[in-house]
Amino acid sequence: MIPRLVTYSPAMLIEHKKKPLYWGALDLGLFAINKDWYGESVETPAAFGMAIDHGSFWFVATRRAPAMLHPKARPNQYTPELWKYDCAEFFLSHPGTGRYLEFNLAANGAWWSAEFTAPKVRAHKEDLPVPGVKTYGELSADGSWLAAASIPLDALQARFGFGSETRMNVTFIIDSPEQRFLSAVPAAEGEPDFHRPDLFKQVKIIDGGLTFDKQEKVK
Repeated sequence: MIPRLVTYSPAMLIEHKKKPLYWGALDLGLFAINKDWYGESVETPAAFGMAIDHGSFWFVATRRAPAMLHPKARPNQYTPELWKYDCAEFFLSHPGTGRYLEFNLAANGAWWSAEFTAPKVRAHKEDLPVPGVKTYGELSADGSWLAAASIPLDALQARFGFGSETRMNVTFIIDSPEQRFLSAVPAAEGEPDFHRPDLFKQVKIIDGGLTFDKQEKVK
């Protein structure tokens, strides 16, 4: 079953699935972001979904429009500076220390991650990828794409205290090289800046997953 598209983006909802998720059988809701950082409408929204299963955190992103990929982006490969081109991102902060993770995912499944101790202050000078990450990407002939990342829960729990007190944001960079910046959490004034842990929202973990009414609204 493919992910289900919902036409608006609610709070940082994470579905807690009772059965394992697999690439090709991602039964979860996707929430659209249809305005950019400045509040201007996006003709072709980007969408995302998040879930946990028996041992993984899943991040899924999609858009029904072509993505400009980093020239060195390769499926399932760790690739720095993906944010200079089109990509999906999530930010996840430790509830106690404020330490946070930035995770980038390209349309073809290339990925990158880094840890920060404060806004834009790297925890390590060198790149230290989150261990055990698996990513997937599907590019269609019409330019639309679907990508997903599976991250071991124990790694997120050990490094960032992942749980019900976690705070997050999901963002997109689209339409490169001009670039437009999308944020699931309402943006602040000024130029686009995703490194704003003060704006991250507390997650809401939905036991058993989401349910929908006939109008495709979350119940």
